Amino acid sequence: MILQANVTIGKHHYVATRPPDVAFILNRQEFICQLARDAKKRGVIIQTNDKIKSIKDLDGDVLVDASGCPSMVKRELNLRSGYIGKTYQETLENANCFSCDTIRIMFSRFGGYFWIFPRNPEKNEVNVGVGMFEDSVSNLREMLREFKEEQHITGTVNYVVGGLIPLGLQRPFIYRNILFVGDTGVGAFPFSGQGIYRALMSGDIAGRCIAQNNIKKYPSIIRKEFT
Repeated sequence: MILQANVTIGKHHYVATRPPDVAFILNRQEFICQLARDAKKRGVIIQTNDKIKSIKDLDGDVLVDASGCPSMVKRELNLRSGYIGKTYQETLENANCFSCDTIRIMFSRFGGYFWIFPRNPEKNEVNVGVGMFEDSVSNLREMLREFKEEQHITGTVNYVVGGLIPLGLQRPFIYRNILFVGDTGVGAFPFSGQGIYRALMSGDIAGRCIAQNNIKKYPSIIRKEFT
């Protein structure tokens, strides 16, 4: 549960507070496993380790593309993508900057920001990362190393991840019988930390449109929710 966010922009510092049970850091891996367990109980057939080489391999009345950024389906269909940034993150154990209910965000003069998010209280674990919106910035690992030195951050690195992040809406939201959800559709809104939250909302909307047999409603509802 997150109760406070500390934001630094240049020499200015801001503090935003949230009441209990409103803002959370999500354990993504466990959450995905939980979704899979619930789906299997409802009779969903889940196939893993299937390498999809082409959308020609896919068949169904409706397809939902949640393949992330960049979308394999959109690339094959030559559909344009929106703005994309780059991220690099390290998970630190026994971090001296751990705070269980607070996130920290520090904006960079290079066109992005650094973050420190709590992860596992039992290990004093945090995620420390950097995200940049400029194509010219490439060595994020070195930038994060310098940031950790400047902030006197210590801890043992036990996990590293990086990749592309879709900045905002990634039109189109539908193509023929294919709905684009999550990073392939609504993208992330990094200034508020809304990535998974937006993905969950778009997936819920897509599911309702499919259940109502009216997938053409999907784009208009997405625009209403996110613009």
